[in-house]
Amino acid sequence: MYKDVLVPVDLNHESSWKKSLPTALALCRTFGSTLHLMNVVPDYGLSPVSQYFPPGTERKLRADADVQLKQFIAEHVPDEIRSQAIIGEGSVYREILKVAKRIDADLVVMASHRPEVSDYLLGANAAKVVRHADCSVMVIRG
Repeated sequence: MYKDVLVPVDLNHESSWKKSLPTALALCRTFGSTLHLMNVVPDYGLSPVSQYFPPGTERKLRADADVQLKQFIAEHVPDEIRSQAIIGEGSVYREILKVAKRIDADLVVMASHRPEVSDYLLGANAAKVVRHADCSVMVIRG
């Protein structure tokens, strides 16, 4: 039923994957799906603050995030599940939608919380992905 499952994770916040990743892993085992884990790094390129960062900062952030995500996969995804690490750059919900379309995802599994000050953006991103995704979206409450 599901061939490609996309799971966005914030490597700095366990709440972004603690419940959604086990759900996605169970689905991947059941359907023989490929798990695509993604992390989104900020885009400093055109913003006014970019002038305060040394050249190459974006490239380094992206490379560091790629290493961290691959390490995360090695620690949390069993070897029998096919997986892929994807790094996006920019707006979280826009990158999730773009990647979901690019990999032709059948399902996006992502975490959301009741909107509180500390996690309001994650909730807002989940809502936007649900509204605009071309595929099914499973939102796991934290």
